[in-house]
Amino acid sequence: MSTVRSHKSFSSQMKSPEPQMLNRSMGIWNSFTLGFAVVSPVVGLYAIVGVQTNVTGGGWFTALVICLIMQLLVATVYAELSSQFPIAGGAYKWARQLGGTITGQYAGIIYVSSTIAMLTTTAYTGGIWLAILFDSPSGTGLMMVFWGIVFLLICMLLNLAHVNVFKSIIALGVYAEIIGSFGIALLLFFFFREHPVSELFQNLGEGTAPDKLSAFLAALAIAGWAFIGFDACSTTSEETHQPKRMVPRAIFFSLCAVGTVVVFNSAALTLSFDHDTLAKTSATFDPITPLITTHIGDWFEKPFLAIVVIAFLACGASVVKYTSRIVFSMAREGNLPASLSRVTATKAPRNAILCTIFLASLGLLFGLNDQAVATIIAFGTGGLYAMFSMTTGVGLYTRLTGRWDPALGELKLGGWGLIINIAAFLWSLFELINIAWPRTYLASPDAPWWQLWAVPLVLGGIISMTTLTILIRRNK
Repeated sequence: MSTVRSHKSFSSQMKSPEPQMLNRSMGIWNSFTLGFAVVSPVVGLYAIVGVQTNVTGGGWFTALVICLIMQLLVATVYAELSSQFPIAGGAYKWARQLGGTITGQYAGIIYVSSTIAMLTTTAYTGGIWLAILFDSPSGTGLMMVFWGIVFLLICMLLNLAHVNVFKSIIALGVYAEIIGSFGIALLLFFFFREHPVSELFQNLGEGTAPDKLSAFLAALAIAGWAFIGFDACSTTSEETHQPKRMVPRAIFFSLCAVGTVVVFNSAALTLSFDHDTLAKTSATFDPITPLITTHIGDWFEKPFLAIVVIAFLACGASVVKYTSRIVFSMAREGNLPASLSRVTATKAPRNAILCTIFLASLGLLFGLNDQAVATIIAFGTGGLYAMFSMTTGVGLYTRLTGRWDPALGELKLGGWGLIINIAAFLWSLFELINIAWPRTYLASPDAPWWQLWAVPLVLGGIISMTTLTILIRRNK
């Protein structure tokens, strides 16, 4: 009988599917470049510099620095968690492992929705730079959507290509960032400054915001876009060598490097721009190129545009990888269709990548309506800060209740870990509310009410749908 039981046990083991695993092909440099490309100084700063000046009137440099410092605290909590739980899906998986299955379901849906919105935003703006590079008209909603889809298709091909091709493109993107942002900023700062350093702290409250306090809070909310995406390093932990040691370092290095570049670049651009010119061009998608060509020459326009497009493509391709790993992890846990957790012979989650591109393409259709695409852009930032709040909140709760012992991880902060966790949670919650707060002076004059309330409405809808799904599953 024992022989029969052993044979049956062996047969059942043979029939059970092997767990889908990813290929561990990334070193510390690859993880760092992924995080750097997702946070992206070019994408992060060039998208907000005009809006900041238009809304605040100037003096937003301080808000940018404060936002970076506080985001470093959030990154510290992520580094602690990744040093103990290095697995695909990052914050989704931590929420599930520490907070339970239901907490994980909420975290996963918010996480995927937010990163899809982030990818849609990157594709929308990146597509416009593509159109500018190829001298194609992009003024209509239809053409913006077309170029955004072209942008997404290129990002898809990069993710489906051999891993070495992907690594090379991301590394090229980092070099483009260094030249296109930091290199240009050095040139502007040392040779083309038009204002004294005091200009960085002047003119606050002279924009569309009604007063200085409103302008400062708006500056903090807008600055939040520049420092998201460092968590991409944690979602690819399962593909990184020695992840408990390397991933926390990659998180810190990527945010510190990008943060330094963004802060310096913002100073260089502010001191080099003619204030009135920037205020007038802030409504356009490209207030930077006119400045570059004015100071350096028209001959540099095409090379500069090519550098920016490469940086955008590296960012977009990295966000696809970042998001698809969350989709893959959720599918492997049974929270999404199992087919999305299948991997190819080279251990690439092809179905998850295709699903990510498809959902972002659907999001791009909102670009046919300027008011609707503004909602996508707002939610992309607000949703990720909701995820930061949930991750730091779950970390704090489980730390205080003893369900999580950070001392078991590779990164050991001792008593400082609790203090940092509290500060990171309070900041994430404050910034989420600050981003979600309805501001008429941040929207167009004829914006409908639902656009002003975009972040709470979309988040509320996602939470309601997830709750309904959980209740239906329980009653089955």
